[in-house]
Amino acid sequence: MTDYADLAPSSRRIMTPGPVEVDPRVLRALSYPILGQFDPEFTAIMNETMGMLRLLFRTDNKWAYPVDGTSRSGIEAVLTSLIEPGDRVLIPIYGRFGHLLHEIAERVGGEVTTIEKPWGTVFDPAEVIAAMDRVRPELVVMVHGETSTGRMQPLEAIGRECRRRDILFVVDAVATIGGVPVETDAWCMDAVIGGTQKCLSVPSGMAPVTYNGRAEEKVLARKRIERGLRMPQDSTEIPGRGLAAAVQHAYIRSNYLDLSQLQDYWSPSRLNHHTEMTSMLYGLREGLRILLQEGLDARFERHRLHEKALTAGLQAMGASLYGDPACKLPVVTCVNIPEGIDGDSVRAMLLEKFGIEIASSFGPLKGRIWRIGTMGYSCRRDNILQLLGAFEAVLLRHGVRLPAGEAVQAALHIYEQQASSKADV
Repeated sequence: MTDYADLAPSSRRIMTPGPVEVDPRVLRALSYPILGQFDPEFTAIMNETMGMLRLLFRTDNKWAYPVDGTSRSGIEAVLTSLIEPGDRVLIPIYGRFGHLLHEIAERVGGEVTTIEKPWGTVFDPAEVIAAMDRVRPELVVMVHGETSTGRMQPLEAIGRECRRRDILFVVDAVATIGGVPVETDAWCMDAVIGGTQKCLSVPSGMAPVTYNGRAEEKVLARKRIERGLRMPQDSTEIPGRGLAAAVQHAYIRSNYLDLSQLQDYWSPSRLNHHTEMTSMLYGLREGLRILLQEGLDARFERHRLHEKALTAGLQAMGASLYGDPACKLPVVTCVNIPEGIDGDSVRAMLLEKFGIEIASSFGPLKGRIWRIGTMGYSCRRDNILQLLGAFEAVLLRHGVRLPAGEAVQAALHIYEQQASSKADV
């Protein structure tokens, strides 16, 4: 019989665009005793988490809850529930995860039209609005923060024009929620999907979503309760609209990723749809508590500060940053790999010798850039300084000529400037 050793994962500084280091307080919360999913103590935690998510998403929406599964489960739940076969869907693409939205929307039967920008840039909102008028979609679906390229798309004008045209606006905010402002109500976003494993610093395994009454109307028009859960009074009739309304809409094709049943699970009716991920909900609640204790605006400022220190250090060592700086995603910094340098070898040495992980990229950018994440609990001064020193040392070992010592000094200068400005206030 094989004698398996105790599990003892190595300690890492995880500076990727996700996953990131988990706050120790979240890890502690994950170890708490299990409660039954309908225990009043546990349902109180569910309700409290919904209230915290509303604050995170900056929304008054009734519905704000996590879907059990990775971030993609939240994306699939929202798109599967909102896109009926034959619906016209417009997807502006400026990186890998726009293509993912296209893939999912197509699989659920949407008639998808895409517009694309070169990777490393984003759309002028006027380009998206013009496409809306050409396509006349039922939904516009797009990414807020594209981690594959380190760019962030302005959304406010697009959301406003979607609302004027009665188009549902769905946003993938997996990479941005908790790290930069995501103004659900102010930017007229009808449904927003977040992730736990990035700026929230909670393990991957839940996908917070929120959606408004406009989106819920579409969800309820497609509602079908699981056969084994139906009560005698249940039918396919839509409340207040009769059976004809139900016949006109194709029911949601996923059972698990069905917002109409998920919201019943999270409502006082507590539909027994699935068994909640108890420990993960503890972790999410603790991550949200920590975030709200810090304050959203203070948290956004922290991410900006460490981004500024990191980029100052990288530029001081002579590194070339990838992409249009006007639309840079504050929580991801992309660095061009110097000619003749094996990017994977640099990453491997960083991990092996210094215990620091950074990321490569995908598709047309594979082997061309490194991606450095400064998200959530990983977004700390000690991580920035350690990374810059280690990165410099590894590049020197790979034969890159650079001004030794300048990177850390440049970052320290940013931190001293910030401390001085706070002292002057």
